Amino acid sequence: MRESRPVIALDFPTFKEVKDFLELFPSEEKLYLKVGMELYYSAGPEVVRYLKKLGHSVFLDLKLHDIPNTVKSAMRVLSDLGVDMTNVHAAGGVEMMKAAREGLGKEAKLIAVTQLTSTSEEQMRDFQNIQTSLQESVIHYAKKTAEAGLDGVVCSAQEVKLIKEATSQDFICLTPGIRPSGAALGDQKRVMTPADAYQIGSDYIVVGRPITQTDDPVAAYQAIKDEWTRDWK
Repeated sequence: MRESRPVIALDFPTFKEVKDFLELFPSEEKLYLKVGMELYYSAGPEVVRYLKKLGHSVFLDLKLHDIPNTVKSAMRVLSDLGVDMTNVHAAGGVEMMKAAREGLGKEAKLIAVTQLTSTSEEQMRDFQNIQTSLQESVIHYAKKTAEAGLDGVVCSAQEVKLIKEATSQDFICLTPGIRPSGAALGDQKRVMTPADAYQIGSDYIVVGRPITQTDDPVAAYQAIKDEWTRDWK
């Protein structure tokens, strides 16, 4: 089921900046927030507990990638935080992903990273030495993720249609690299607008700087949310 709220990437280095940012929003506005590595390594589990106490949903974006037993143990710890979603790298393999699922349990959604949206096909072939197309690599990882019993993948919106055809319509496609029309691309290579992401079938969209680095984050958030949901029936 699609998530109507854009997931806001809390790409801040300190807990205080997170608190200052959230104070801009009405207290009754329950957000879907992404906590990434920078913030988690700075503020630790306490930031997740704080966000959950406020009633927000949390996507803990740590992209775990290690041997199966280590990932399983780490997921057991993360499950105690009450996160709504977290992730691993699909490159860790099917056994690692199965171990992650076992450690996390069924209460939270578990998805896998296919190829980062900052990765171009040239970079993939040069640095990863994967000599298929970027699209073929993403589809392969998605199929292996489904085989492992995970809920979905992180992917570019440009690959959503093919991923759902290769897996199922219920397989979650969470898409970062979302930019409203006219916004700067930053370090993202494969991007799409909220409206286009909806039309192509994305289930969750992640938006960071176009919200967090504007003069009016609340207005920016609402505009992106309106664009994301305007054609919903």
